[in-house]
Amino acid sequence: MEESAVKKIVVLTSGGDAPGMNAALRAVVRTASHYKIECYGVREGFNGLINDDFTRMGPRSVKNIITAGGTILKSARSLDFKTAAGRRKAFDNCIKHEIDGMVCIGGDGTFKGAQTFCEEYGISVIGVPATVDNDIFGTDNTIGYDTALNTAMEAIDKIRDTATSHNRIFFVEVMGRDAGFIALNSGLATGAIGILIPEKKDSIEELFATFERAEKAGKASSIVVVAEGEKLGSIYDIAKATQNGFPSYDIRVAVLGHIQRGGSPSCADRVLASRLGYSAVIGLMEGRTNVMVGMQSNTIVYTLIEEAVKKHNELNQDLLKISEILSI
Repeated sequence: MEESAVKKIVVLTSGGDAPGMNAALRAVVRTASHYKIECYGVREGFNGLINDDFTRMGPRSVKNIITAGGTILKSARSLDFKTAAGRRKAFDNCIKHEIDGMVCIGGDGTFKGAQTFCEEYGISVIGVPATVDNDIFGTDNTIGYDTALNTAMEAIDKIRDTATSHNRIFFVEVMGRDAGFIALNSGLATGAIGILIPEKKDSIEELFATFERAEKAGKASSIVVVAEGEKLGSIYDIAKATQNGFPSYDIRVAVLGHIQRGGSPSCADRVLASRLGYSAVIGLMEGRTNVMVGMQSNTIVYTLIEEAVKKHNELNQDLLKISEILSI
């Protein structure tokens, strides 16, 4: 490789934590070390840039973290970084440490902040997509999604044991404020009778019709998976409406919540994080900036951050049809 376009870089994790962030951090630090690039970790995301919380990192700084969930650098959503004064202070600290490149690990909020910072001050920036929601354009999967999906699946499997034992109906809420990837895939994988997601216009009448079909088919217990961003209402409202419509049903609600964001990352997430972290450093060395590194069809691609945050991955409509057919 020709001479690197960067000499000193920082790496930070920002926004909601996701399993595999540590694996991505490890890849960034060790790739930088391999190519003789100084690397600094910044604690608590963009807050660390503002507060000058920089730590020099090398290969031993990231030992034994590939198995760990969360992020050893900590994460935060920085209100100060949204102000011009905050970003100016962050830039002054970058100048102080002679930083000429940044790797930002996070989701769309992280990327929007990185894009603005890059455009205002010209520091090279590459984003690494890490969010359990899998709602970033430009990559088939985001870091953390596979682990969160498997966590949801395993939890729903356990809930089904109780549902079957007591002939109950369970409404299970999974993460997905704006995207139904976890709900759709975990629902299909666990045989859910219904899957409610924000991308689809659901109605209580359609849900009731599903229960009626299930009754005719002889089903005595059922699981309905609901994305937290479902437009029909909160999971409690949906469960209450169902109870009113079917007074004889024994209905329960389970909200999986933040267990989906924690835990040791899956093999798929560790490998994805390692490839993206490595490629982020390579991208900076090649002079790329204001882009996000992603994986499409098992190939590394770079997408403009502006596109990554404006566009959205589409759900596979076939999966919705398959889940309907196989659930009864």
